[in-house]
Amino acid sequence: MVAIAAQHKSVNPAAPSIQEKKEPKRISWEEFQRKYLSREDSYKYEWVDGEVEKTKRTMDYNQFNIVRNLVNLFNKLLALGKTSGMLMPEGDIFFLGNHRRPDISWLSEEQIDRTAYHENQVPRFVVEVISNKDQMNLVHKKMQDYRAAGVEVVWHVFPQIEEVHVYSGKGLKKMTVCQQADLCSAATVIDGFEISVNDIFKKPAKPE
Repeated sequence: MVAIAAQHKSVNPAAPSIQEKKEPKRISWEEFQRKYLSREDSYKYEWVDGEVEKTKRTMDYNQFNIVRNLVNLFNKLLALGKTSGMLMPEGDIFFLGNHRRPDISWLSEEQIDRTAYHENQVPRFVVEVISNKDQMNLVHKKMQDYRAAGVEVVWHVFPQIEEVHVYSGKGLKKMTVCQQADLCSAATVIDGFEISVNDIFKKPAKPE
Protein backbone atom coordinates (compact mmCIF):
# COMPACT_ATOMS: atom_id res chain seq x y z
CA MET A 1 0.00 0.00 0.00
CA VAL A 2 1.36 3.38 -0.89
CA ALA A 3 0.89 6.07 1.71
CA ILE A 4 -0.26 9.43 0.32
CA ALA A 5 0.90 12.40 2.35
CA ALA A 6 -1.48 15.37 2.57
CA GLN A 7 0.02 18.67 1.52
CA HIS A 8 -0.47 21.55 3.89
CA LYS A 9 0.33 25.20 3.31
CA SER A 10 2.43 26.69 6.03
CA VAL A 11 0.52 29.26 8.02
CA ASN A 12 2.09 31.99 10.07
CA PRO A 13 -0.21 32.42 13.07
CA ALA A 14 1.24 35.85 13.73
CA ALA A 15 0.28 37.17 10.30
CA PRO A 16 -2.99 39.14 10.18
CA SER A 17 -5.76 37.47 8.17
CA ILE A 18 -7.02 40.79 6.82
CA GLN A 19 -4.74 43.46 5.47
CA GLU A 20 -4.81 46.47 7.73
CA LYS A 21 -6.33 49.55 6.16
CA LYS A 22 -4.01 52.51 6.08
CA GLU A 23 -5.20 55.61 7.85
CA PRO A 24 -5.65 58.53 5.44
CA LYS A 25 -2.91 61.13 5.67
CA ARG A 26 -3.91 64.46 7.15
CA ILE A 27 -2.47 67.54 5.49
CA SER A 28 -2.72 71.26 6.06
CA TRP A 29 -4.79 73.58 3.88
CA GLU A 30 -1.56 75.20 2.68
CA GLU A 31 -0.18 71.84 1.53
CA PHE A 32 -3.51 71.00 -0.13
CA GLN A 33 -3.39 74.29 -2.03
CA ARG A 34 0.11 73.55 -3.29
CA LYS A 35 -0.47 69.94 -4.31
CA TYR A 36 -4.11 69.64 -5.34
CA LEU A 37 -5.95 72.92 -5.87
CA SER A 38 -4.67 73.54 -9.41
CA ARG A 39 -4.52 69.94 -10.64
CA GLU A 40 -6.00 69.43 -14.09
CA ASP A 41 -7.06 65.80 -14.40
CA SER A 42 -10.22 63.70 -14.36
CA TYR A 43 -10.62 63.97 -10.57
CA LYS A 44 -12.11 66.48 -8.17
CA TYR A 45 -10.06 67.14 -5.03
CA GLU A 46 -11.66 68.48 -1.86
CA TRP A 47 -10.17 69.12 1.60
CA VAL A 48 -12.43 67.55 4.22
CA ASP A 49 -11.59 67.23 7.92
CA GLY A 50 -7.93 67.75 7.08
CA GLU A 51 -7.86 64.92 4.54
CA VAL A 52 -7.88 64.83 0.72
CA GLU A 53 -11.15 63.55 -0.71
CA LYS A 54 -10.66 62.41 -4.31
CA THR A 55 -13.63 61.64 -6.56
CA LYS A 56 -14.18 61.26 -10.27
CA ARG A 57 -15.43 64.44 -11.89
CA THR A 58 -19.18 64.10 -12.31
CA MET A 59 -19.72 66.41 -15.24
CA ASP A 60 -18.19 64.89 -18.35
CA TYR A 61 -18.85 66.09 -21.88
CA ASN A 62 -22.09 64.08 -22.04
CA GLN A 63 -23.51 66.36 -19.36
CA PHE A 64 -22.41 69.78 -20.64
CA ASN A 65 -25.85 70.19 -22.15
CA ILE A 66 -27.43 69.98 -18.67
CA VAL A 67 -25.28 72.88 -17.50
CA ARG A 68 -26.09 74.88 -20.62
CA ASN A 69 -29.84 74.44 -20.08
CA LEU A 70 -29.56 75.71 -16.50
CA VAL A 71 -27.30 78.61 -17.48
CA ASN A 72 -29.64 79.57 -20.34
CA LEU A 73 -32.55 79.82 -17.89
CA PHE A 74 -30.45 81.91 -15.51
CA ASN A 75 -29.35 84.23 -18.33
CA LYS A 76 -32.99 84.77 -19.35
CA LEU A 77 -33.79 85.83 -15.79
CA LEU A 78 -30.78 88.15 -15.84
CA ALA A 79 -31.96 89.73 -19.08
CA LEU A 80 -35.41 90.31 -17.56
CA GLY A 81 -33.86 91.92 -14.49
CA LYS A 82 -35.34 89.26 -12.19
CA THR A 83 -32.05 88.15 -10.70
CA SER A 84 -28.38 88.99 -10.41
CA GLY A 85 -25.14 87.31 -9.45
CA MET A 86 -23.77 84.28 -11.24
CA LEU A 87 -23.97 80.51 -11.57
CA MET A 88 -20.46 79.25 -10.94
CA PRO A 89 -19.12 75.80 -11.90
CA GLU A 90 -16.82 74.02 -9.43
CA GLY A 91 -15.94 77.03 -7.32
CA ASP A 92 -13.59 76.56 -4.36
CA ILE A 93 -15.82 77.16 -1.35
CA PHE A 94 -15.55 76.46 2.38
CA PHE A 95 -18.65 75.11 4.07
CA LEU A 96 -17.64 75.87 7.63
CA GLY A 97 -14.32 74.00 7.96
CA ASN A 98 -14.56 71.82 4.85
CA HIS A 99 -13.47 72.77 1.35
CA ARG A 100 -15.89 71.68 -1.37
CA ARG A 101 -16.27 72.17 -5.11
CA PRO A 102 -20.00 72.03 -5.91
CA ASP A 103 -20.72 71.25 -9.55
CA ILE A 104 -22.76 74.47 -9.78
CA SER A 105 -23.44 77.12 -7.15
CA TRP A 106 -25.14 80.51 -7.14
CA LEU A 107 -23.51 83.58 -5.61
CA SER A 108 -25.14 86.99 -5.31
CA GLU A 109 -23.46 90.19 -6.54
CA GLU A 110 -22.53 91.11 -2.98
CA GLN A 111 -21.00 87.69 -2.37
CA ILE A 112 -18.95 87.96 -5.56
CA ASP A 113 -17.75 91.41 -4.46
CA ARG A 114 -16.67 89.99 -1.11
CA THR A 115 -14.70 87.15 -2.74
CA ALA A 116 -12.52 89.84 -4.35
CA TYR A 117 -11.33 90.59 -0.81
CA HIS A 118 -10.61 86.93 -0.02
CA GLU A 119 -13.83 86.43 1.96
CA ASN A 120 -15.29 82.95 1.67
CA GLN A 121 -18.97 83.00 0.69
CA VAL A 122 -21.44 80.15 1.16
CA PRO A 123 -23.91 79.82 -1.76
CA ARG A 124 -27.60 79.60 -0.98
CA PHE A 125 -28.23 77.29 -3.97
CA VAL A 126 -26.13 74.29 -5.06
CA VAL A 127 -26.47 71.76 -7.88
CA GLU A 128 -24.68 68.41 -7.86
CA VAL A 129 -24.71 66.15 -10.93
CA ILE A 130 -24.70 62.57 -9.64
CA SER A 131 -23.04 60.14 -12.03
CA ASN A 132 -23.14 56.37 -11.67
CA LYS A 133 -19.53 56.53 -10.47
CA ASP A 134 -20.40 58.56 -7.39
CA GLN A 135 -20.55 56.85 -4.04
CA MET A 136 -23.74 57.90 -2.30
CA ASN A 137 -22.10 58.05 1.12
CA LEU A 138 -19.82 60.81 -0.20
CA VAL A 139 -22.86 62.64 -1.56
CA HIS A 140 -24.50 62.45 1.87
CA LYS A 141 -21.31 63.71 3.52
CA LYS A 142 -21.49 66.77 1.30
CA MET A 143 -25.13 67.27 2.26
CA GLN A 144 -24.08 67.34 5.93
CA ASP A 145 -21.66 70.15 5.13
CA TYR A 146 -24.28 72.04 3.12
CA ARG A 147 -26.82 71.74 5.92
CA ALA A 148 -24.37 72.86 8.58
CA ALA A 149 -23.34 75.90 6.52
CA GLY A 150 -26.92 77.02 5.84
CA VAL A 151 -27.38 76.24 2.13
CA GLU A 152 -31.09 76.71 1.39
CA VAL A 153 -31.71 74.65 -1.77
CA VAL A 154 -29.76 71.69 -3.23
CA TRP A 155 -30.52 69.83 -6.45
CA HIS A 156 -29.19 66.32 -7.07
CA VAL A 157 -29.37 65.72 -10.82
CA PHE A 158 -29.26 62.08 -11.97
CA PRO A 159 -28.51 61.91 -15.73
CA GLN A 160 -28.68 58.12 -15.89
CA ILE A 161 -32.35 58.01 -14.86
CA GLU A 162 -33.28 61.61 -15.81
CA GLU A 163 -34.49 62.44 -12.34
CA VAL A 164 -33.86 65.37 -9.98
CA HIS A 165 -34.08 65.37 -6.19
CA VAL A 166 -34.77 68.83 -4.78
CA TYR A 167 -33.79 69.46 -1.14
CA SER A 168 -35.23 72.52 0.59
CA GLY A 169 -36.73 73.76 3.84
CA LYS A 170 -35.09 74.05 7.23
CA GLY A 171 -31.95 71.94 7.33
CA LEU A 172 -32.66 70.75 3.76
CA LYS A 173 -34.93 68.11 5.28
CA LYS A 174 -37.67 68.38 2.66
CA MET A 175 -36.89 66.26 -0.43
CA THR A 176 -39.00 66.26 -3.59
CA VAL A 177 -38.45 63.73 -6.39
CA CYS A 178 -38.98 65.39 -9.78
CA GLN A 179 -39.53 63.51 -13.03
CA GLN A 180 -40.50 64.38 -16.61
CA ALA A 181 -42.81 67.43 -16.58
CA ASP A 182 -42.34 68.12 -12.84
CA LEU A 183 -40.91 71.56 -12.08
CA CYS A 184 -37.64 71.78 -10.15
CA SER A 185 -37.60 75.04 -8.21
CA ALA A 186 -34.99 77.24 -6.56
CA ALA A 187 -37.37 80.22 -6.61
CA THR A 188 -36.98 80.79 -2.86
CA VAL A 189 -33.36 81.73 -3.62
CA ILE A 190 -33.43 82.88 -7.27
CA ASP A 191 -36.70 84.51 -8.24
CA GLY A 192 -38.29 82.60 -11.13
CA PHE A 193 -35.68 79.84 -11.29
CA GLU A 194 -37.96 76.92 -12.13
CA ILE A 195 -37.47 74.37 -14.88
CA SER A 196 -39.00 71.00 -15.75
CA VAL A 197 -36.95 67.82 -15.61
CA ASN A 198 -37.62 67.36 -19.34
CA ASP A 199 -36.08 70.77 -20.04
CA ILE A 200 -33.06 70.10 -17.82
CA PHE A 201 -32.21 67.05 -19.93
CA LYS A 202 -33.47 68.43 -23.24
CA LYS A 203 -31.04 67.82 -26.10
CA PRO A 204 -30.62 70.04 -29.14
CA ALA A 205 -31.08 68.79 -32.68
CA LYS A 206 -28.01 66.80 -33.69
CA PRO A 207 -25.77 68.89 -35.99
CA GLU A 208 -25.43 67.48 -39.49
